[in-house]
Amino acid sequence: MTTVIEAPEAAELAVTGTDATFPVRRIYCIGKNYVAHIHEMNADERDPPVIFMKPKDAVVSGGGEIPYPVFTQNLHYEGELVVALKSGGYNISEAEAEEHIYGYGLGLDMTRRDHQPGVLEKGLPWEVTKAFDKSCPIGEITPVTTCGHITDAVLRLSVNGDVRQDANVNLMIWTTREIIAKISQQHELKAGDIIMTGTPAGVGAVTTGDVIEVTCDGLSPLRVTIGGPAA
Repeated sequence: MTTVIEAPEAAELAVTGTDATFPVRRIYCIGKNYVAHIHEMNADERDPPVIFMKPKDAVVSGGGEIPYPVFTQNLHYEGELVVALKSGGYNISEAEAEEHIYGYGLGLDMTRRDHQPGVLEKGLPWEVTKAFDKSCPIGEITPVTTCGHITDAVLRLSVNGDVRQDANVNLMIWTTREIIAKISQQHELKAGDIIMTGTPAGVGAVTTGDVIEVTCDGLSPLRVTIGGPAA
């Protein structure tokens, strides 16, 4: 069947060690999942992590150059461990959660920080601060069969070679298993879903010309350059 307009480009991620790709269905994001980051954002660590989404066309597969976005003067990086699902369902138990994981990767939850305080204060949706164009660079997905389950590994983010974020993923308040179980209480998870598991302390601003690199033991690095203003 033909479409009445040109079909949107599919979002796909490279898979380490193969020419095949991982198709993206949805992107779930977790906020407030590291105590130190909660403190630097002046939030309450007793609050549960926040679940929000980014559109799949925000994905920048493999990194590279992204433009400095419109409608912000304070663009922040947030380096995160990414989980890619091969299956899903409703009400997945923590004990079975890892069975649904295809692999892991690294991502950036780029954020319009200057708009976030007003959104939080007024209880408004997060899209303006989180879901803008090219706000979700994601690197290669490494299959579990290659890297195992990433539960005890150091996540680092550097800007122009200067380390800004440095934390073990075992410091997450909610583990990957708990995150999958929690999201599946609210949404039917499916193959192709991506979960951004939250960012540690050390978030900060970047500007045109800055180079961001995210690394984690056992995973392919993600490298992003901030380009000029978006047209």
